[in-house]
Parts: sequence; C-alpha cells; structure tokens
Amino acid sequence: MPTKTEASSNTLSIAHHKRAGQLRRFFSLLGPGLISGAADDDPSGISTYSVAGAQFGYAVLWTAWFTLPLVAAVQLMCARLAMVSGRGLGSLIAVRYPRWVLWPACALLVVANVINIGADLAGMAATSALVTGAKASYLAPLYAGLIFVLLARFSYRRTATIFKWMTLVLFAYVLSAFLARPDWKSVLHATVFPHLEWSADYWATLVAILGTTISPYLFFWQASEEVEEERAAGRTSVKQRRGATDAELSDSRADVNTGMLFSNLIMYFIVLTTAATINVHGGGRIETAQQAAQALRPLAGQGAYLLFTLGIVGTGFLSVPVLAGSTAFAIGEAAGWNSSLSATPRTAPRFYGVLGIAMLAGLGLVYSGFNVISMLFWSAVVNGVLAPPLIVIVVLLSSQEKIMGRRVSSRLLRSLGWLTAIIMTLAAVAMFANLLTGKS
Repeated sequence: MPTKTEASSNTLSIAHHKRAGQLRRFFSLLGPGLISGAADDDPSGISTYSVAGAQFGYAVLWTAWFTLPLVAAVQLMCARLAMVSGRGLGSLIAVRYPRWVLWPACALLVVANVINIGADLAGMAATSALVTGAKASYLAPLYAGLIFVLLARFSYRRTATIFKWMTLVLFAYVLSAFLARPDWKSVLHATVFPHLEWSADYWATLVAILGTTISPYLFFWQASEEVEEERAAGRTSVKQRRGATDAELSDSRADVNTGMLFSNLIMYFIVLTTAATINVHGGGRIETAQQAAQALRPLAGQGAYLLFTLGIVGTGFLSVPVLAGSTAFAIGEAAGWNSSLSATPRTAPRFYGVLGIAMLAGLGLVYSGFNVISMLFWSAVVNGVLAPPLIVIVVLLSSQEKIMGRRVSSRLLRSLGWLTAIIMTLAAVAMFANLLTGKS
C-alpha cells in the first residue's frame, strides 16, 4: 500500500501529465488563425505601428485592445463560413453574388496585395542590407524566389508547419520593447484611456492602424486555409467538406482568438518600442520600419536594433506568402479553378500562375523607381478605406441560412462585424474631412 507521500506524488504526476497533454493539444490545433494573426504584423504593419508610435507616442496604445474583438470577430466569421460551407471566400462570393460584386472585390484585393507584396519585399531587402551590407536590389528577387519555391515545392502540411514556427520571430518585438526601457506608468495610462485628436495626421494614422490590423487579404486567407485544412484531412470535394461539428468550431474559435491576440500583442509592443525611444527623445517623424530600426540603435542599443530588424525580415517571409496566396485563392476560387496549396504547379497551373504573377508584379514595383517603401504606411490607409465593403459581405454571407444552416453567426458576432464596418467607415470619413479642411 503506497504511503501518503507516494500517493501525493502520484497525484501530482497525473495532474502534470494531464496539463502537458492539454497544452500539446492546444498547440496542435493552432493553424490558420495563428498564421493569419502573425501575417497581420507584416512589414507594412510594422511600418504603420512604428510611424504611429514615433509620431504620437504612447497615445495610440489603446488601439491594440480596442481593435482586438473587432478583428477576431471578422476572422472568426470567415473561418466559420469556410468550415460550414466547404468553400473559400472567393468561391462563396461567386456563388451568392453577381459578377459586378465579385470581380470589383477581387480587383481591389489584388491591387492592395500587389502593392503590399512590393512594399514588403522592398522592406525586407532594405532592412537586410542595413545589417549585411549586401545590395537591396539583389536581395529582393532572392527573397521572392525563395518564397515562391517554398509555396510551390512543399506540401501544405509542411508549409503550414513552417509558417507556425516562423511566428516565433515576432517575439523579437516584445524583447525590443523591454530593452527600450519605457515609462511604465505613462504606458499603463495610455493603454487604459483612449486618446483622440482632431487632425488629419492622427486620423490617417488611426485609419492605417485599422487597415493594417483588419486587412482584406486576411479575410480570404483565413477562409481558404480552413478549406486547405479540410483538403489535407482527405475531404477533397465541397460536399465532403460541408458542415462542421461543435468541437471543430470550438477548436477554430480558440485558434482564431489566439492568433488575433498574438497579432495585437505584437502590435502593442511595436508601438511601445518606437514611442519609448523615437517619440520620447524627440526623434520626429519617420516613414518606415527601416528608419525606426536605425533610430533604435543609439536610443535603445544594438540589441533592440537587431531584434527589430530580425522581426521585419522574418515577418516578411511569413506575410508575403499570405499576400500572394490570398490573391491566388481569391482569383482562382472566383473563376472556379483548382485552387490549393496542396496541389502542384502541374495540377493547378493557373492558380500558381496567378501566385507567381502577383509576386512578379510586386517585385516589379521595387525596380520601377516608384518609392514603394514610403507607401508602406499609405497602403495600410488604403486597406482601411477598402475593408468596410468586404466586411459587410462577410457579415451578410455568415448570416444566410442557405449557406450556414443552423450555424449562422451569433448576434454578438454580427453586431461586432457591423460595428467594425461602421467604425472603419467613420474613421475614413473623419480622415478625409480633416484633409479637406487642411487640419494637419
């Protein structure tokens, strides 16, 4: 008969193994939601958050918690749409709406994505050049080629696993924020109490934050990756994929909420880093994340500078495939092509053709003489202006019983979706009003 000490030890061991098992299961269910959240913090997003922190300091930290339920609600509706219908977002719009709705929506996505791809590749190359001394003009096509090979040669399962591990690079921004030694009392106050200014600069920054956090390309990517998960599980037809159990929807909710929480947490620390250094020390305006990285070196030290730089390059490798992939998924699904990362370029040539063209078009912007890097911030503003119509479509689709059956979005999800579209529209109107009245 075991002693009390032995019994207590056995109980602790069982509890430990149970917690370890629960933790392993939690990490195993993370997938499309986590990848979407990490890809949300792309070089364009990093530039936007850097500009915001440098220009307005701690005053915009509140946007991290404010946007969290909004982006989580929209992404969750996209995930549920795909899981229940068995289709990606492009395919659903093609089935439920006329062509004059479908193709303008796809066109807006393609234009925004190509600009973002070019900006992200340019940002990755310029940042790498700062550290290595290599020419940025050589690094941009190298990065583009590596990313295309990654998507074309590896299976979906392997690609998804690589993407999941690459999300760890974003913790570099958490470390760089602590190395910046912020005023934590001011940080706490700015985090809890929202701050608004009636100026064109402030509202443009707010629209950019909304646009880079709640980005249209993530809507398409989230839905398409849920379909890819189903395909990887052997459900190759729409009929086989249609429907979702309570457990599957619960797992997806945990995945999406974790991914969006992770995304906004990183956003918070990027703003915090540049606010605690560039803004506090009177560094003035910056236009890009590269300038932020350079400014950090004398203010926060070599460690913060290297971590910030590593984050830009790492997130580029994560976000460019998502941008190019969401473009190919949107066009391919809308046109009814075989559109899957599980397929090969030989079996899905048009899908990979669009993916490659999107990459080449973005790369072409890098060499066009067009200052793509300076457009990183403004591409986020464009996303902020263009996102509301797509959010309305997502809310309407997820509310239709013909698509969702008894899985229609809850009143809370629908309310958050409508609220997101309204807030983003009002922010854009306020920005344009300030621009027209000349208030800087």
